[in-house]
Amino acid sequence: MVTAADPGETRTSVWLSPGHGAPARRRSEAPSGLDRDRITGATVRLLDAEGLARFSMRRLAAGLGVTAMSLYWYVDTKHDLLELALDRALGELKLPRSAPPAAADPPAEGWSGRLRSLACGYRRLLAEHPWVAPLTAAYPNIGPHARAFDSALQRLLDATGLAGACRTGAHLAVSQFLHGCGGAARRTSEGDFALALDVLIAGIEAKAARPGA
Repeated sequence: MVTAADPGETRTSVWLSPGHGAPARRRSEAPSGLDRDRITGATVRLLDAEGLARFSMRRLAAGLGVTAMSLYWYVDTKHDLLELALDRALGELKLPRSAPPAAADPPAEGWSGRLRSLACGYRRLLAEHPWVAPLTAAYPNIGPHARAFDSALQRLLDATGLAGACRTGAHLAVSQFLHGCGGAARRTSEGDFALALDVLIAGIEAKAARPGA
């Protein structure tokens, strides 16, 4: 089984590599018809089809019609590739707009409505890509799409009016809820998820309504 961190293994995130570039190989010797983007897309499809437990560089290479060693012209390790695939999947998530909808737009529920949309979208993403949840728990999760997701969440929480420790606690509560209930997307019914989300939002609203929060 592919795991995010093998015991005793020391590694760094692919996103911390200078320029996030492919390994410094002699490009004239690289296999033709391949690039990092194509390999990442194939990784997502293989993970969707066979799951994280069956993922291997050999299986990936077979699907691309190349040798396993050919992949290492573009990534240093399988972990780099899994991180790239993780962020690619997170890029499918539709993020809420930075500002509340204009008056001419359909009625909305302010930050709570946008938070519901974001949470439900994240749950659907995890249901469509079951391998994403364990990877978000195992990797630093600091790719561009992951950062965009967190920035969107931060903007929503800014709109609550909470500050200081209350603001920090709300961010932690929402993050833990999404990675917990969201990660169990296939085992949690939509009704139970919606109810739990309602309780979470009601708690934030109650805290924001208190003077000095």
